[in-house]
Parts: sequence; C-alpha cells; structure tokens
Amino acid sequence: MSLSIQSSFQEKEEGAPGSLYLVATPIGNLEDMTFRAVNTLKACDIIAAEDTRQTRKLLTHFDISPSMLFSYHEHNKAASGPELIRYIIEGKNLALVSDAGLPAISDPGADLVQLALEQGISVIPVPGANAALSSLIVSGLPTERFTFIGFLPRERKEIQAVLEPLQAASGTLLFYESPHRVMKTLKAILEFLGNRRIVLARELTKRYEEFVRGTIEECLEYLEEHAPLGEYCLVLEGADPKEEQKQRDAWWQELTVEEHVQHYEGEGLPRKDAMKKAAADRGVSKRDVYNALL
Repeated sequence: MSLSIQSSFQEKEEGAPGSLYLVATPIGNLEDMTFRAVNTLKACDIIAAEDTRQTRKLLTHFDISPSMLFSYHEHNKAASGPELIRYIIEGKNLALVSDAGLPAISDPGADLVQLALEQGISVIPVPGANAALSSLIVSGLPTERFTFIGFLPRERKEIQAVLEPLQAASGTLLFYESPHRVMKTLKAILEFLGNRRIVLARELTKRYEEFVRGTIEECLEYLEEHAPLGEYCLVLEGADPKEEQKQRDAWWQELTVEEHVQHYEGEGLPRKDAMKKAAADRGVSKRDVYNALL
C-alpha cells in the first residue's frame, strides 16, 4: 500500500479533476441542515442521491437547483459509480447525499469513496447530523468506547456470526433497525449477548422522538404493548470490562486456530467436537473455524 496525502482546501487548477463531497443531511428536523451543507450543494455541478424523490424535497426546501441529479444506491452502484467518477475526472464537483444523515454510513457511499480514492480524487466531508452518535450521547451509557454495528444480517447464522464475537466487547454497541424487524433483532441480541441495558431511540429530531430505556426484556415487553413505529437506533450496554480482559488473557490466545483445534483433539475429542469447542472459546461460529482451517 502506497502513502496517500490529500489537502482538501488547495486551489483547483484548470483542467484538474473535481472533488467528491460527502454532505450530511438532516435525519428528521430540517433545521439541522448546516450552512456549509447548503452552500456545498449549491456549488456542486452534480448531486448523487440514494433516493432522488426524497432529495428533491430537501433541495426544493433550500432552493437548490443542481445541474444534474443522479440516482446512486445499492442496486445501481455497479453501473452508476464509474459513471459518476468519470464526471469528476472531467472536472465536475459531485456531492453525495443519503436519505438522512451522513453518506457512506450503512449505504453504498463507501464504495463510491473507494472508487474516487483509487483515481486520486479528493474526498471532502461536510459533517452534520448522525443518528447513531445522537442516540449514543443521550443514552446514559458509556461513550468513551463504542462500536457501530449498523443493520444486522437477515439470516440467523449470519446474525450469530456478527453477535458472538461481541460477547466480551466492553464498549457500547450501536445498531440500526427498521420498525418491522426491531423485535426480532432485540430477541437475537438477548439470545447471544444476554439481558443487558439498552436504549431504543426512534424518530430522532422529529415530532414523535422517543427514547425507551431499560433492559432488553423490558423493552420487548414495551414493544408488545406499543407497536414499533419509525426507524430505530439501538444503543446497547457493553460487556463487563473484566470479561473482555478475561477473554484477552485466555490460555488459547497465542494459539492458531489449527493449534487450538489440535489441543482438543489431543484430549480425545473428535475433530468435529474439537472445532465446536474451539469456536465456543473464541466466541465465533463453527463455520468461521472451519473456514480458517481450509
């Protein structure tokens, strides 16, 4: 990997490529739009949006009329991404926005950033509202260390593969979830991480903004009586730091996965059972151990 240095505020030379601006948009309350975000969107030649219909409403509200408004989302990124990069190389400045909050967080903006950097294009952040961090700072849970998980996968095995390695993580955990899946996600977290303290933050910055604080079981009971509405951010208490240290000091830490499995085989366990036990020690799925041994 070669060293790369970017200076965002140098004067652009004539004929040089444009820049990619990652522009934060409000997560609900339009008053959270920054002056810089408005001015950046007005100045850019092209705006790429996750949902152009949603973005048009925002642009109309702030009297912004871009020369070009492009659709860029998960299902068309393979075709749209290179086309957008071509426009930037030709000298046009492009602003990327998501439906709400910071682009490139739980959306395909990250892929466009990678394409831009590969072409030596400057990528410039225009900060603003973010649902995960807004939820974290009002949660009452520790903020000095946290991990953003985003949306969990849909299949149980994949959910397990994400959650099990987090069992000993002492930092606060941040999840996103839709209203029709939030109860399923809470039940999965309860199963794999235990009945911890959690905050359900929904409809952030909007009229019906709500924070439900309690244990996972208490919050599930609440949702049984109050149907989930709006997008959720889940702020979950981390594990006891002693558990994390215990995991870090475990006897098998210096072993490779193969050596770990061989240890249990040496105790007389069949290879299948040895793999299962090694997976349990490491807080990963048996499939992960199997893949590591291939």
